[in-house]
Amino acid sequence: MMGTRAERIEQALRAAFSPVALEVMDESKRHASHAGRNGLPVGETHYAVTMVAESLRDLSRLERSRSVHEALDAEFKSGLHALSLNLSAP
Repeated sequence: MMGTRAERIEQALRAAFSPVALEVMDESKRHASHAGRNGLPVGETHYAVTMVAESLRDLSRLERSRSVHEALDAEFKSGLHALSLNLSAP
């Protein structure tokens, strides 16, 4: 998968959840003070995701979070450090 991490996150979430609304925001600049420390890469490490998807309807808050983390496993393995989630059903 090519593109920025935000684009890859969006593609993965669209494929996994078919959301009716999705916003992916790179918040890495807000966390620049600890970038480069403890092996963390600089940039594209912290994101906020707001997603509305019917497939989330019958899931608990924890199940929703886990399912998003599973869908983004490759990104976490390649440097995604933190993810703020606002997940809901229509």
